[in-house]
Amino acid sequence: MPRPAATLLAAGGIGACIAGVTAPAALPAVGERGTLTVTVTARTAVPHAGLSLQLPPALRITDRAAALAAPTADAFGQRTGRTLALTPGTRSITLGVRAVAAGPAQIQADVSDLDRPDPRRAGHASLELTIGTAKGSTRKGVSVTRAPATPVSGPTRHDRPVRPGAAGPAAPATRPQTAAPAGRYAPVCVSGTLRNRFQSSEGGTWNGKADRDLPVSNATITLWGRPTAGSATQRLATGMTGNGDGRFTLCYTPTTAVTAKVWAEFQSQAGAMWSVVDGSGRRYATTSYALDAVSGHRSLGDVYANTAQSRAWHAFDTLNKLWWDRGSTTDCWTGNQREGRCTPITVRWYPGSQDGTYWTGSDDSVHLADNDPDSGHTTVHEAGHSLMGKLYAGWWPYVTNCSPHYVDRTSSTTCGWTEGYADAVAFHTFKDTTMTWGNGSSVNLANDRTTRGMDWGDACEARVATALTDLWAQVDGGWTRSNTMMSRERSSTLREYFLTDRPAHGLDSGAKARTILYHHTIQY
Repeated sequence: MPRPAATLLAAGGIGACIAGVTAPAALPAVGERGTLTVTVTARTAVPHAGLSLQLPPALRITDRAAALAAPTADAFGQRTGRTLALTPGTRSITLGVRAVAAGPAQIQADVSDLDRPDPRRAGHASLELTIGTAKGSTRKGVSVTRAPATPVSGPTRHDRPVRPGAAGPAAPATRPQTAAPAGRYAPVCVSGTLRNRFQSSEGGTWNGKADRDLPVSNATITLWGRPTAGSATQRLATGMTGNGDGRFTLCYTPTTAVTAKVWAEFQSQAGAMWSVVDGSGRRYATTSYALDAVSGHRSLGDVYANTAQSRAWHAFDTLNKLWWDRGSTTDCWTGNQREGRCTPITVRWYPGSQDGTYWTGSDDSVHLADNDPDSGHTTVHEAGHSLMGKLYAGWWPYVTNCSPHYVDRTSSTTCGWTEGYADAVAFHTFKDTTMTWGNGSSVNLANDRTTRGMDWGDACEARVATALTDLWAQVDGGWTRSNTMMSRERSSTLREYFLTDRPAHGLDSGAKARTILYHHTIQY
């Protein structure tokens, strides 16, 4: 193999180890080669571990260790991996890579315990690069908060305009709006569909997530344009993508017979209800290509969210699923809030983020680490904490023995309650009892008294979560009544929820409900 132009380093940890990423100063530009070194550090023995490596389309594997599987390729790049037995200590695996395209690139390494899937027995690391075309021009880091749409297939033939200076938040609307001054010219309408290609842990495995191509619902759109070639940029109309289909049609009344250029900008904000922002609190924005000489009705066709933003848009659309099944009696997230005073859910994520996975009540923000959005269950679980915080109007139980906590192990009754409720929100949203994580691993937490390998009682979050979902489905006729009750009462444990609060608000805690709890090893 030719002498490498650079050495890239990614590390994954397992057990109590925290993953880290390091890169040297010299990085490969287009046409240059490098050696990728993946270092796995284990604090405990793992007899059956899985190592998965993913390279972006901008990098190609040129040489690999014999133990690594033959690479597979898809729209997200190349993937290889292997199973291995880990003992406490550090081991490294190398492979040769070549840069083949310029632009943002992310190298990812995941290691997980295949016998005991759990994020606390796994490690994820990533290395973000912006690959240049000239020697020495590649740099660490990426800037993707505002980016052009990804072409449907192949390079676009249209100019992508430079986005205008910072504009105020677009006012969401469900119907086409007219924003330009009225004139003697016929209205112009621009339509299309916003879509997102992403990788999903739902339907995937530890060494290969499922590829998805789905519309993005309820994203804020601004239609920008230049009436003439030399004129300033104007905001022509605003709106939102359609729920379930991602479609949009925005109309405006032009001031000229033909508008020189028109393009759409999509922001990761759904009105005042939820948004996804980067580490600096800025919403993600994807800009379509520009239509030239616009009049009448024109279509942008399918507009794909920028590939480097795909996880942000996946998290955004996952919250849309929760929104439409939130169990509220008002137009807010919870029934104790009223229109005009709703509080939003904000997800904070950026490529390579190690700031996760948790929810903070002080600013009501969900913090997701790099690959967390690949798991819809993880996103909704953390949003479930936000939902509980809203139901309790900012109050939170005094929770003990919850760091760390494991889905199938005893923690405390307060931890079992708060984490179990968040798990139940995910189960209710996805209509299952499976927990998935960002590395593609998953575990089915369906259980009864004969289930082995899972602790008993209401200090085990898996038992609490499945008991709640069964109560909602089999006794309460859904979870709206339970959520309404929770907005009026503050429970610190499942025991308090079941024995005190449910009866006080007319929710059954009788024989059928007790049988459900008993089935999940909880007995009061």
